[in-house]
Amino acid sequence: MSAIARYQLSPIHHISRVIKGGWHLAGGHGRIDREQALEDMRLYVQAGITTFDCADIYTGVEALIGEFLRRHRDDFSRGTLPQVQVHTKFVPDLGLLPTMTKRDVASTIDRSLRRLAVERLDLVQLHWWDYDIPRYVEAAVYLKELQDAGKIKHIGVTNFDVPHLGEILDAGVPVVANQVQYSVLDHRPEQGMAELCGRYGISLLCYGTVAGGFLSDRYLGAPKPQPPLENRSLTKYALIIDEFGGWKLFQELLDALHKIAGKHHVSSAAVATRYVLQKERVGAAIVGVRHARHLPDTLRLFDFTLDREDLTAIRQVVDRAEGPAGDVYSLE
Repeated sequence: MSAIARYQLSPIHHISRVIKGGWHLAGGHGRIDREQALEDMRLYVQAGITTFDCADIYTGVEALIGEFLRRHRDDFSRGTLPQVQVHTKFVPDLGLLPTMTKRDVASTIDRSLRRLAVERLDLVQLHWWDYDIPRYVEAAVYLKELQDAGKIKHIGVTNFDVPHLGEILDAGVPVVANQVQYSVLDHRPEQGMAELCGRYGISLLCYGTVAGGFLSDRYLGAPKPQPPLENRSLTKYALIIDEFGGWKLFQELLDALHKIAGKHHVSSAAVATRYVLQKERVGAAIVGVRHARHLPDTLRLFDFTLDREDLTAIRQVVDRAEGPAGDVYSLE
């Protein structure tokens, strides 16, 4: 089994090309066993998946990761566990956007530092709920000032489209990453974002690569699930499938992925994630899992490469897709 590949997000920040997502630990996907979640983190880090993604609004997740870091501090010092990188997000409340001050931003960053029990945040990714409240550039500049003060190592954004990311770059904020939805169902990052990122040396950190689990053999040949769905992820990605072209075309895509998976002796979900990892400007795929039982499948991601025949088979389905259209996050 191949080792988890590494990626240079900057000259001083190297990450695993698979990032362990934290949204699923916030409670919206079912009950979380705290001790099991901490043990799962250890298993992922031990396997080489050393980068975690979280956010200040993911209830309890920053504190949970902070507990993991404290619990294994001696292991990191001795080298019995590799060093961990934690990417969090700054997501100010919608109601705060018109009146947000530098003090508000600093207070939130300080809270993340306390929760994670670190002296400096590896990566802070700015999310902005409403571009009609045009203070996102100010927010990014405030983050830059906190970076200059030593509280933030790197600045990123999440779900920013081309024009609004461009404004932040024009303000001189050194953005290193944009976290976006990117999958075999959703190619919106190819509508200008990848090109912009290429010009500025920005990497894409991609979520939704398995569409909340829809891109798996579990749904091959299955009838379209009816609401209410099991969790928020499935509800979200069911809308993406509708935009893609509906359940019938989705089944054709699953069939193509299944055949490719058989050829490489991996899962359809692994094929879907590998597809994104081979895309231009993609630094890493964020895998949102609640249990370490998915770890063996994740570790297979670097045992194979999709060849021209594989990509052609996928493209024959994707080329008939109706959407999603437009820039990143425009539908949401």
